[in-house]
Amino acid sequence: MKLTLRTLFTITFYILFANTHANAQGCVAIRSTGGLCTMDEHPDSSNTSSSWLLNSNNRYFRSYKHFVGTQEQKQRIAQGTNVINHSYTQDLTLTRIFNNRWSFAVDVPILDNSRSSLYEHGGKERLSTHSFGLGDIRLTAYAWLLNPAKARKGNIQVGLGFKLPTGNYNYQDYFYHTAANDARTLGPVDQSIQLGDGGTGITTEINAYYNFTHQFGLYGGFYYLISPREQNGTSSARGSTPSSKAVANGSDVMSVPDQVMIRGGASYGVGKFDFSAGVRYECLPVKDLVGGSNGFRRPGYIISAEPGVIYRLKALSIYAFVPVALKRDRTQSVPDKISTQLTGVYTQGDAAFADYAINVGVTFKFK
Repeated sequence: MKLTLRTLFTITFYILFANTHANAQGCVAIRSTGGLCTMDEHPDSSNTSSSWLLNSNNRYFRSYKHFVGTQEQKQRIAQGTNVINHSYTQDLTLTRIFNNRWSFAVDVPILDNSRSSLYEHGGKERLSTHSFGLGDIRLTAYAWLLNPAKARKGNIQVGLGFKLPTGNYNYQDYFYHTAANDARTLGPVDQSIQLGDGGTGITTEINAYYNFTHQFGLYGGFYYLISPREQNGTSSARGSTPSSKAVANGSDVMSVPDQVMIRGGASYGVGKFDFSAGVRYECLPVKDLVGGSNGFRRPGYIISAEPGVIYRLKALSIYAFVPVALKRDRTQSVPDKISTQLTGVYTQGDAAFADYAINVGVTFKFK
């Protein structure tokens, strides 16, 4: 039995919005940029011909629990003032496998988001804003570092590519009870449900596996999105005039943040099934590797336990992965730090996180 331990690297970044108030009225949850890298199978040492992989991944989460640092703000749910985000993403990824070492992938995400809150609608009633459309497309080239004909038990794959600003980063909807005579205001939706971030980024990846037996093996992955652009010019004031405090600390315009994901675990094959258990770390850093880091963002990270199962047929794989949050931390943003310096009062905004995310998909292999 040939082991085909599949390592799916589902890069779903939880983008945390930075609110500059220590007692923010409601922030975001986590937003997917649609990034998905699929390493469908280990390289076949005997296969030197080209082929195609088509992956359709569906991801959903509901974020509603607010955190400041690692402290959950349980009163928000009790008071009914929490923000609730529903996020659905369908990723379509087409991969061209040139031979047993080189491949190239194009990832096209379609996003459908909604966000309900009180504070964005005058605090009078819970209403929703929405966004739907194309997200940021990714183009990535991959290579196995070791010769598959010799490295039969394990290998390392590296990837380098670009994330293009194809998603609308100034998507607008109506905010009610926000203008004179209780009228509505048209403005950019919250950053958590924007379709893109407005930046051209550089993506770097490392994926690896090692098989101890034909049934049992380990896998790991690292992904980092480098975003040189600091801000995208979209106002964070939701169609209104930014506050003097937001202008002073730089949070009046949306930021274009880096993103990072680390994933690792073990997999065990039984017949046509592969069962896996791992740990996932997803982070929106406070500071970027390249360029400035100011602007409206909610930095933080999530550590999750990630069980998964894959069912394999000859040219078809069906899978499900459900990362469950173990630790959630909304860290202090650059605008938070600027406000702390300006006022002398420690400031750290909040953000809303999901308890879990659902990833279900299918991969087709064809010539």
